[in-house]
Amino acid sequence: MSLYSYKATDTSGKIIKGTLEGTDEKGVAGKVQDMGYIPINIRLAGRTSGNGAEGMFTGNLNVLSFATRISTKDVMLFTQDLSALLEAGLPVDRALSILGNVTEKEKFRKIIREVLKSVEGGSYLSDAMAKYPHAFSTFYVNMIRAGEAGGVLDAVLGRLGIFLESAQDISDYIKSALIYPVFLVFVGGISIIILMTFVIPKFSIIFSDMGQAIPLSTQILLGLSEGLRTYWWLIIGTMSLAYFFLQQYAKTPGGRLRMDTCKINFPIGGELVRKVEVARFARTLGTLVKSGVPILQALDLVKDIIGNQVIAGSMKKIRERVKEGERLSKPLEDTGIFPSLAVQMITVGEESGRLDEMLLRVADNYEKVVRNMVKRFISLLEPVMILIMGVVVGFIIISMLMAIFSMNEIPF
Repeated sequence: MSLYSYKATDTSGKIIKGTLEGTDEKGVAGKVQDMGYIPINIRLAGRTSGNGAEGMFTGNLNVLSFATRISTKDVMLFTQDLSALLEAGLPVDRALSILGNVTEKEKFRKIIREVLKSVEGGSYLSDAMAKYPHAFSTFYVNMIRAGEAGGVLDAVLGRLGIFLESAQDISDYIKSALIYPVFLVFVGGISIIILMTFVIPKFSIIFSDMGQAIPLSTQILLGLSEGLRTYWWLIIGTMSLAYFFLQQYAKTPGGRLRMDTCKINFPIGGELVRKVEVARFARTLGTLVKSGVPILQALDLVKDIIGNQVIAGSMKKIRERVKEGERLSKPLEDTGIFPSLAVQMITVGEESGRLDEMLLRVADNYEKVVRNMVKRFISLLEPVMILIMGVVVGFIIISMLMAIFSMNEIPF
């Protein structure tokens, strides 16, 4: 038995919060319903929503902006809560009214209230959400539109919630796995900078006072230390300018395409990038098709979701061939980007009439593959980084010891 925190509403719209013991979320939801409430959100006690980032190492240096911006996780929680309320039988306007009062971020609350006003004014939910593209993506709006057209909005919201949660989970997993290596590089780099700028210059004074010849490795080390202390501003400036121009280059269509081509062809990380994009493609297309979006429109939307421009560019050719009557699996195979196993699973889905199910299964499989690849990559990266740091620090120590021994005429 675990302790779960729940958020629910009564028939008057009042929000109720509390904790209950249960074996799983479904069991706790049943207990909440037995109490006469409509469950909105149920989580393990102590689990917080956080402010997950939408991409690796992206953010805003403005702390206020970071605290108030609408993240993927905010939209995910809203989607899951709205789905729960609609499944409980509440009308859309009533559900939006409740969520407009309980959503944590003020900025997002204002957006939900504005969406509610539009819906009460006679607009479709999808049209109201389309006015806020920084919160609700084109993909999201089209999913809602498909749900409204088919009269299955609550089911579509449920699939959207699962889709967003899966995307967030894989993003969080990769970022969590990279925390230790990044910390290691940061601490190691700071230690080496302190040695080079504060410790070694002290020895440099001693060596110059002795007036004796010092070993070549020590001379190189002292030269690097002096250069770092004298031209630190030039080094930082050059690195900053290089980073700035690289960022600007990446924003151009040609630059982005070249960089993405390098990513998928990179010897070590290229395979990981491919599998991440395959999982994203399959999850997105499977969710769209399952929600009733036509395949051609779904392929258009997938193109905007794919992060790598090389793979996104191939979507146009795939769409054209599907439009001409070909099955999806054949143009996917011809791109040379999608793994054979994924293509074969999609082929089986087309032949059996269960394309949506097979696409989601492909996504599940490749998300597991990505997790395993990240785990193996990190397990190899950590010792390599430790070895590199050890070699650098060892070179510094040995160079200093050689100079000290030569000063005292002790053979080394």
